[in-house]
Amino acid sequence: MGVIVQKFGGTSVADPQKIHNVAKAVIREKENGNDVVVVVSAMGHTTDHLIKLAKEVTSQPDSREMDMLLSTGEQVSIALLAMAIQAQGYKAVSMNGQQVGIVTECIHSRARIVDIKTEKLQKKISEGNIIVVAGFQGVTPDGEITTLGRGGSDTSAVAIAAALKADRCDIYTDVEGVYATDPRIVPNVQKAETISYEEMLELARVGANVLHPRSVETAKQFNVPLRVRSSFKLDNLGTLIIGVDNMEIYKPVAGVAADSSQIRILLSELPDIPGTAAKVFGSLAKNNISVDMIIQSLASNGTNSIAFTIDADDFDGALKVLDEVKAELKAGEVLIDKDIAKVSIVGAGMVDRPGIAADMFRSLADNNINIKMISTSEIKISCLVEKENAKNAIKALCKEFELESTESADVKGDLPDV
Repeated sequence: MGVIVQKFGGTSVADPQKIHNVAKAVIREKENGNDVVVVVSAMGHTTDHLIKLAKEVTSQPDSREMDMLLSTGEQVSIALLAMAIQAQGYKAVSMNGQQVGIVTECIHSRARIVDIKTEKLQKKISEGNIIVVAGFQGVTPDGEITTLGRGGSDTSAVAIAAALKADRCDIYTDVEGVYATDPRIVPNVQKAETISYEEMLELARVGANVLHPRSVETAKQFNVPLRVRSSFKLDNLGTLIIGVDNMEIYKPVAGVAADSSQIRILLSELPDIPGTAAKVFGSLAKNNISVDMIIQSLASNGTNSIAFTIDADDFDGALKVLDEVKAELKAGEVLIDKDIAKVSIVGAGMVDRPGIAADMFRSLADNNINIKMISTSEIKISCLVEKENAKNAIKALCKEFELESTESADVKGDLPDV
């Protein structure tokens, strides 16, 4: 008998009928002779509704109180799912993040898990229970409730699987696995049977919405077997995510993704002296603002300019920081470009195949798509383009790198927009 961790997203538990369907999937795994821990998200669009409620009360809700509010969404779904499992004659118990022992750092709204104390969890499992866990949440060492950020239920599931040394972690979603790109844009896109942790992590970071990046990082770190599966086709094994050393790489590019939540900022007329970039990006880092693509260019009269991209959620905070930096460095204007999207290709096979970047740039040029910024890593190439060109860029790159299939993908439910 092994331990299987399952995770079901919000659309999978959006109403009572779907909750009963999830209960059947959980019981099916239990009947296979495994101990089962299920991690679930809040029902449907519950989190969005709670955020809307908070903003109707105040335009600037306190981050601690937001965590208190948002953590209630998952508690509804775990109780209902436990009831549905019990109604079918099986023992089940629901547990929130604090009861499970998910300990996080002391940061509200985007906390990271630092430990999972499994004693109580193990005891409940040994008593024959199916455990239903609230994803997305934890508790600080001094008892404050925290949330892990959007998509944090994936992270909860993988972290629990790692702590329990589970046989595998199954992430159930609205699609049948990991596709080479968004199947709403390229309906006949290929589905990967296997993909590496490294490739999945890059795809998650550059805009693919299948898994939360931190969940993939955790799976890679603890070598947790990870499978993305359909909530609606339980016999379909979906996509297995494994280490790159265990894969045969047949194609240089595994996937294409676009991220339209980026904003480009250009800080002009900065003094061309040592420490300028450190001051700019150090100030942003101290305020927990992550920066993605960066270009520094020499201007004239002993000055330069720095352009970089940030996530749209960090825009207000970044602007406040940059106003202070601008005054301190006596810099020029801060220019903003919100009409952009980052389009990326990802593939472990890029490492030893020259010409992939040239093929990407030529494909975009052939489709009259201008490139504003470029960044690269060992297995990723990203280009900043006009937002209106993002979908055409995806289609062009899927064709260029032969990521299309003869069959159309089966997509149920709502996926985040590109």
